[in-house]
Amino acid sequence: MLPTAIIGAGPYGLSVAAQLRRSGVPFRIFGRPMDSWVAHMPKGMMLKSDGFASNIYAPENAFTLEKFCAERGIEYAHVGTPVRLETFAAYGLAFKDRMVPELEDKLVANVQRLRDGFELQLADGETVQARTVVLAVGITHFDYVPESLAHLPVEFLSHSARHHEVEPFRGREVIVIGGGSSAMDLAGLLHQAGAYVELVSRRQELKFHSQPTGKPRSRWQQIRHPQSGLGPGLRSRFFADAPSVFHYLPERFRVEAVRKTLGPSGGWFIRSKVIGKVPLHLGCTPTGAEVKNGRVHLTLRAADSSEREIATEHIIAATGYRVNLERLKFLSPEIRSQVKTVDGSPNLSSSFESSVPGIYFVGVAAAVSFGPVMRFAFGAGFAARRISQTMTKALAQRPAAALVAKVASTSE
Repeated sequence: MLPTAIIGAGPYGLSVAAQLRRSGVPFRIFGRPMDSWVAHMPKGMMLKSDGFASNIYAPENAFTLEKFCAERGIEYAHVGTPVRLETFAAYGLAFKDRMVPELEDKLVANVQRLRDGFELQLADGETVQARTVVLAVGITHFDYVPESLAHLPVEFLSHSARHHEVEPFRGREVIVIGGGSSAMDLAGLLHQAGAYVELVSRRQELKFHSQPTGKPRSRWQQIRHPQSGLGPGLRSRFFADAPSVFHYLPERFRVEAVRKTLGPSGGWFIRSKVIGKVPLHLGCTPTGAEVKNGRVHLTLRAADSSEREIATEHIIAATGYRVNLERLKFLSPEIRSQVKTVDGSPNLSSSFESSVPGIYFVGVAAAVSFGPVMRFAFGAGFAARRISQTMTKALAQRPAAALVAKVASTSE
């Protein structure tokens, strides 16, 4: 039986695999490499994370984004130079080739529980048995659409995760709903592509990150607002550097911290593509939608409770992601029902293990247990090291356990 199977091949899955490889823990890893970045984010967007915070974890920093950019002649800076989506996706694929050549571009169709492990059935019919399973499934399983829109046919409604290409919307009318970076990135890119786009948001005002000045920061600024993998600030520094401490905080605090920290905002570089370019409907909540004569009519309620209607050809819900284990249909109903949750996310031990022994979660599904850093690639290093420590210890204990069992059997 294989010690470990990893499902998912984004920054977290690749990081865990690279660390297990270095630690000598046998594993197999399945998934489409960098799928969220290659197929579910719009071409032309840029990451909000700084360059130094956009590494996929490799032991001893063997292959950083900086090294990749240097090899390819791509402009790079630790801070101040936005990382293009295409650069990060290409970096992830190069990381896979160099650090995780074992990756199998296969989908897992089903995971069943066995007496002493799990059986994975792959989409091509192969079955694999593993003692532990690490789920690094990313965000695309958890796309969220408000109930007021969910009834619309697919030709009139889609989630932002379905749009890697914006060119097909050239000359078409589109309404983007949301106030975060996904909404603003899409609205700006759709406008550039020649779409007639409008943006609807519940927020009274859109927020953007501050543009780096390029000037050295004073000692006081560095103390008061220290830099971190999640941006400047003492809270961000804590969330970025102390996920193990976050794990032991009261449950209510953890849930609120994940919900409120690093809320909806756009990168400084997208402001000029949205403000003054895209019509905005701010402070408006969609309350209903109806298809009439080939167009979708959206009802909006303003802060003063007044309502109005706008019409378009298509609505894109850039309304984020909500972890919901019921969306992971490849897990058997037995496993899904036995995983204890907190606010919809699995309740994890300090080693990322769920209430089902042998099932581990990393990435966004681990955010309620380890903090907002798990929503970003920066958290992959901590997750990979902790998972590797656990798997290495378990592997070392198995020969001893097997010997004890053999002696007991002989004595009987």
